[in-house]
Amino acid sequence: MPPLQGLCPRPFTWCTLALAVTLAGCAGLPDQRLANEALKRGDTALAERNYQALANLGYSDAQVGLADIKVATGNPAQLEQAEATYRAAAATSPRAQARLGRLLVAKPGSTQAEREEAQTLLKLAARQGQGNTLIPLAMLYLVYPQSFPGINAQKQIDQWRADGYPEAGVAQVLLYRTQGTYDQHLDEVEQLCKAALATADSCYVELATVYQKRGQAEQQAALLKQLKSAYARGAVPGTRVDSVARVLADRSLGQTDEKAAQALLEHIAPANPASWVSLAQLLYDFPELGDTDPMLAYLEKGRDAQQPRADLLLGRLYYEGNRVPADAAKAEQHLQAAAEAGEPSARYYLGQLYRRGYLGNVEPQKALDNLLAAARGGQNSADYALAQLFSEGHGVRPQPADAWVFAQLAQANPTPQAAELLQQLDQQLTPEQRDQAQHTLAQETQARSAMAQGANSILALQALQGDEQDEDAEDSL
Repeated sequence: MPPLQGLCPRPFTWCTLALAVTLAGCAGLPDQRLANEALKRGDTALAERNYQALANLGYSDAQVGLADIKVATGNPAQLEQAEATYRAAAATSPRAQARLGRLLVAKPGSTQAEREEAQTLLKLAARQGQGNTLIPLAMLYLVYPQSFPGINAQKQIDQWRADGYPEAGVAQVLLYRTQGTYDQHLDEVEQLCKAALATADSCYVELATVYQKRGQAEQQAALLKQLKSAYARGAVPGTRVDSVARVLADRSLGQTDEKAAQALLEHIAPANPASWVSLAQLLYDFPELGDTDPMLAYLEKGRDAQQPRADLLLGRLYYEGNRVPADAAKAEQHLQAAAEAGEPSARYYLGQLYRRGYLGNVEPQKALDNLLAAARGGQNSADYALAQLFSEGHGVRPQPADAWVFAQLAQANPTPQAAELLQQLDQQLTPEQRDQAQHTLAQETQARSAMAQGANSILALQALQGDEQDEDAEDSL
């Protein structure tokens, strides 16, 4: 019999790890599967515990799983940690390379070097057989055309389609969304997504949107039946079902079917905690569906699951005095929690709390900081609130030039009140003030353009995140 050390010619520390893995044997295998399944159904706590146990043994797939959980939070600090984790695992894991590439595409304020790195990583991951790489590549080219002047996004997608890549059709749909031509291509979106439905579950959302816009109730009912069946057999995650439910309840898309949305959300919420918040939002938007008590109970479950949207909605309820007594202190508490977790709408309500003095005194600097963050984060009403802040002189000296800037920006989402305020300010400005205001407006518009690119990429990638299948990770142990 050979000496014992002959069985392990590699360094002792490596062999210790190998021995631990061997001893874990099949016992470690269910942990990875359990973590993957828990993550798909929204049980992040259980997923994190199992991923952490495997990550401690050096499994790169588990490290990727941990980073995925951080990405799902949307919290800027968590996103930084996720990037570091992906980078650590990318040396040996094609999955980590693909995830890192996608994260860099969605990173607000990314540098040219990071965009080029994202392109390199995604192309490499695609060659290694990783899924969900063409969609982020398409997004990279669509959002940052100036970074890739030699690439025409439409021609690239046409080439992918000609080469037979399954993701190419979804990339075409994404192009229509990004360019604002979605409604002009509803027939093609339906055709592309029907063909890609088996491999791209984001197409359930697209098809639901098409049928909602067209008012095709029969087609919508058939799609929901297919969606429920796919969810029952584990082919579609709860997050995607939640997204479809939100389409059904979106008044901007046509005639709503809030009862169907409620049924979907009630079915998946026990296994997908984020849907408790979606249910609460549904009762907020459609009070006839339920009383205040169940809505508050849903929000409490959402907070227990650390869902920032739960604090956002609770903060709004206490801010507005809608279905609960108005309470500025409670509103501030919940809105602060939501804002710190990356919810830009929370900044708007915080800004209004401080601007209107609901906490006892007008706090103009806090109002300015929060309303500006909300406006730059895409909150439609924040610019008009900023124009009011600078024009009214409550707690701050009136500054007509700054008020004019934000009144102009508010015209992107015009209201009679904003138009009237702009007209008044137009008459107040001196030629010197107007020149200064126009310069400030140009600077703010340019800054927001860069921020909007990052925001659009995040939203698009979130909508398409779930299409990658991770069965290879389950079997890699």
